[in-house]
Amino acid sequence: MSQENTMHNKPPYGMIAILFIGAFVAILNETLLNVALPSIMTEFKVDATAVQWLTTGYMLINGILIPASAFFIQRFTNRSLFLTAMTLFTVGTILASISPTFGVLLAARMIQASGSAVMMPLLMNVMLVAFPVEKRGAAMGTFGLVMVVAPALGPTLSGWVVEHYSWRMLFNIVIPIAILSLVIGIFKLKNLTPQRAIKVDIFSLILSSFGFGGLLYGFSKAGSDGWTNPFVYGSIIIGALSVIGLILRQLRMDEPMLEFRIYKYSMFALSSAISIVLAIAMFSGMILLPIYVQTIRGFSPMDAGLLMLPGALVMGLMSPITGRLFDKYGAKTLGIIGLIITIVTTFYFSKLDMEISFTSLMVLFAIRSFGMSMVMMPIMTNGLNQLPQKDYPHGTAMNNTLQQVSGAIGSALLITIMNKHSKAEAEELMQDAMANMDSSAMTSKQGMAEMKTHILNEAMLHGINFSFLVSTFIAILALILAFFIRRVGPDGKIMKKGKSNMSSESVTVSD
Repeated sequence: MSQENTMHNKPPYGMIAILFIGAFVAILNETLLNVALPSIMTEFKVDATAVQWLTTGYMLINGILIPASAFFIQRFTNRSLFLTAMTLFTVGTILASISPTFGVLLAARMIQASGSAVMMPLLMNVMLVAFPVEKRGAAMGTFGLVMVVAPALGPTLSGWVVEHYSWRMLFNIVIPIAILSLVIGIFKLKNLTPQRAIKVDIFSLILSSFGFGGLLYGFSKAGSDGWTNPFVYGSIIIGALSVIGLILRQLRMDEPMLEFRIYKYSMFALSSAISIVLAIAMFSGMILLPIYVQTIRGFSPMDAGLLMLPGALVMGLMSPITGRLFDKYGAKTLGIIGLIITIVTTFYFSKLDMEISFTSLMVLFAIRSFGMSMVMMPIMTNGLNQLPQKDYPHGTAMNNTLQQVSGAIGSALLITIMNKHSKAEAEELMQDAMANMDSSAMTSKQGMAEMKTHILNEAMLHGINFSFLVSTFIAILALILAFFIRRVGPDGKIMKKGKSNMSSESVTVSD
């Protein structure tokens, strides 16, 4: 019996649990610091542009290293990769906790990111190798806990900690978990993934860094700095040209750093397209809703985090269930149902007003999260199932990279739409108000200030609603694509229509 069959018969749950914990705390840190940025600005006396680099820099390091993870996973053992990544992450976390200056804190975040970047592709690749196709849905559903719940829990945990303790406590909480995961990994972790003696192509690494790093930076700054900023469009142009150069170079190489030929597999290509479209739409809830709750309705950051907590819990609870449903019914049925729920709830968010209750928002967001939990992981897993095992590292690296880039694009797109329509609405409302206001009100400073605040809130609400409406149509595009999904069988081939609902038990018998 081969090693692969042995792993499939008895997957190494203990080792996967170690990777799971490590990946969870690493991904949690990506959003953990967002609510704490104002406190850090005050302590280190830095402006908003500088402090934003604590999140932008973290994201850029991820964008640069995740594409290279395909090379790392093929070249080094999963044990050595995990221990190296977890050591870097732990050192960065400790350094961040005790950082005496802002420069040290920024460097610590970069060290953290260099460790966390490899964790998600590594965990996903190990799970693909350890589980057969007919049981992979349940396994990847559990993996969805890391991908979805960790980033969603970040703002809630951060809001509670910052409200009661110093921002340094955010790192102090993570340190013991990271150290425990590292120590257990040293004694218990073994190697599962096959290695190949491949050499890194330095020029490919440079192109990847400038390409994905440039795109991430450009789109992440477009929402705040505007599309006419030279650094914004310059970064996007450099990034796009570098990615084109990277693709052309990889297609000419026998041993590419990142294999773009995997897009010849139709279901993987389709899953990537749906994931990109859905990631752009998904960010409408993660970005626009906190703006509405805090800026327009006046709720605290803690309340904004609590608003999203039930949604995160729903996604966490549904991930394993969705995985088992995927094993039985496939990605198409789940994807269509989940996208319909997502579209309907996103449309309802485009009807926000000043009166809707906090509880109603929480329930609506939780239902939206329920719909999205049925889409992302099943569709992604179905696409990865079509790839040969040797291409798993490239598939996982590609998916994680595209999620980062499409998330940045979604953020920039939706914030730009919101700002543009808010500005246009504010000008129109101001003209109407001035035309209808009597002379006594115009001379009152308090009256003018109240009117201006009211107009700005109304205008921003209009912009948020319009952005949610655009997000609804983006999700409809994902739904249209979902109708073309075909189920991939245990042999990596697309199954015939009559066998699309074949259960895992019948697959095992037929094999």
